[in-house]
Amino acid sequence: MAKILWEPSSEAVKKTNMYKFFGFVNEKYGLNISDYNTLWEWSVEDIPNFWAAVWDFVQIKASKPYDEVVDDPAKLPGARWFSGAELNFAENLLRYRDEQTALIFRGEDSVRRTVTYKELYDEVARTAKSLREAGVKSGDRVVGFVPNMPEAIIAMLAATSTGATWSSCSPDFGIKGVLDRFGQIKPKVLFTADGYWFKGKPLDSLERIGAILKELPSIEKVVVIPYTNERPDISAVPNAVHYADFKSAESGLEIDFEQLPADHPLYIMYSSGTTGLPKCMVQSAGGVLINQLKELVLHTDLKREDTIFYFTTCGWMMWNWLTCSLGVGATLVLYDGNPFHPDPWALWKMAEDEGITVFGTSAGYIAAMMNAEVKPRERFALKPLRAVLSTGSPLSVEGFEYIYETVKSDLQLASISGGSDINGCFAAGDPTSPVYAGELQCRCLGMKVEAFDEQGRPVRNQQGELVCTAASPSMPIYFWDDPDGAKYHAAYFDVYPNVWRHGDFIEINDRGGVVIYGRSDATLNPGGVRIGTAEIYRQVEALPEIADSLVVGQNWKNDVRVILFVKMEEGRELTDELKNKIRVTLRTNASPRHVPAKIIEVPDIPYTLNMKKVELAVKKVIEGKAVLNKDALSNPESLDYFADLKELQED
Repeated sequence: MAKILWEPSSEAVKKTNMYKFFGFVNEKYGLNISDYNTLWEWSVEDIPNFWAAVWDFVQIKASKPYDEVVDDPAKLPGARWFSGAELNFAENLLRYRDEQTALIFRGEDSVRRTVTYKELYDEVARTAKSLREAGVKSGDRVVGFVPNMPEAIIAMLAATSTGATWSSCSPDFGIKGVLDRFGQIKPKVLFTADGYWFKGKPLDSLERIGAILKELPSIEKVVVIPYTNERPDISAVPNAVHYADFKSAESGLEIDFEQLPADHPLYIMYSSGTTGLPKCMVQSAGGVLINQLKELVLHTDLKREDTIFYFTTCGWMMWNWLTCSLGVGATLVLYDGNPFHPDPWALWKMAEDEGITVFGTSAGYIAAMMNAEVKPRERFALKPLRAVLSTGSPLSVEGFEYIYETVKSDLQLASISGGSDINGCFAAGDPTSPVYAGELQCRCLGMKVEAFDEQGRPVRNQQGELVCTAASPSMPIYFWDDPDGAKYHAAYFDVYPNVWRHGDFIEINDRGGVVIYGRSDATLNPGGVRIGTAEIYRQVEALPEIADSLVVGQNWKNDVRVILFVKMEEGRELTDELKNKIRVTLRTNASPRHVPAKIIEVPDIPYTLNMKKVELAVKKVIEGKAVLNKDALSNPESLDYFADLKELQED
């Protein structure tokens, strides 16, 4: 039985947006809902009325109402959402124009800037006017190669106010990584900073931009935002203009928000690209808006008085998700740089300084905190902090317990999971329910999520494929350059017809909690028994001798054997004694099937640019197959360590 780590008081529950939503739908539809699980059941059985209620509750701003919520929620892919409605995404995020702080920008170089909602509107208006004058119109692509700074949000809002489609990459992407993404969608305007900071050092972006532009003839204008230099030299960048010179000099402008169908393309997001060119997933303005506001308002309980932070770059969907908090009128904290610079307490000092109420990060960061023995509560007063969010990879039971022991005992720890594919979550937090160690609290409202066994049947209390058996608004409207929909269909619908297969290996328990065991395409099958990789990582990475690890299944003698690669902590050695300790730990705390056949030391573990382990690429290398796109990795050289390992040729 999982351990309860936190439970909201009845008084706290009654103050949540979720509790108010219970009353809202009860009154609207004559229901009698008083708990989350009942609400979830209704939300996936009466999908049109649920999303109609969300539309009203989060106050979607539309110049024309919808004629129909959804034509057929069982149509996967291809369901049409909110047909007849006309709206603008940016207008919904710029509904406030007052003196409340909208953005706080913190750079690791000690930069601190604030932007009020009034100033934000003015900046977007001036930038939008200049984009229109530069010839940007509805349907064009505008892109960002930018740090997580206010100008990234300003550029996105300005572009989408005109009906252009936005896409962005983090400035730590290499030239080929950028071209693999932007090269496919042929943007008209590119926003870039002159550079960014990492571990106290300024890093240049303009040299790479020059190389990128040679391969991107579609770009007619490059807008350069000063960051590492006050007035960077842009003479070597074709069609470049300084941001201050680009945006209109006029003030007091009104934004001409282009009114567009709800299914107008808003964002282009990308798959990791480790198996070839990244897939370009096109998502709709209405779909992303209503789904992200649902997650922020209901699942995160975000309110106007909140200050929300998420440690992310502009190359990860959590940037898009965080940005939608503007639609609630909250204050957003943006951070650029290394989270451990100048010391491991950097983000928690910022949390204290800025009065952060919702602190978002990754499971990888929490694991790094544990390794560094960071205990924020010993140094900082975190009184306003009421929620910590974690995503990116499964958060271990020990990770859950660590947050409550070292950060704060009275907060909601919400492990959340979804993907760039839907720009949102399949499972997330519920502020009205307890937090159990190692579990995501719930399946998200309106998301008909099940765990399927190998016969395609929904199961409880056992591991299976994460699937979604009904449409939801933020699923891609199409993939770029996929006229017959073949790429889109192959990505999600080839295994179970008319059912979205996401690629995660999960378990749903009787109370509706979700445990994620890792990617299903990396699931191990020793002796025909399916094992999630997260179960092994949880045990191995808790050992003080191990800095990181990666596990794959190797085809061996008509079966699959488990191979564990470990990166050692500095000064530690992989001795026979330690190997035995690892085996005993896994056998005792997991099962005999989790015990690896081989334990091999490597100097580094490969990660994608979004900091996810790449088990599949390593599996390909050890099988002698080519990895098609190493530029999708943050440390591609690490793959070389896995080639031609003699230990893998031996019993």
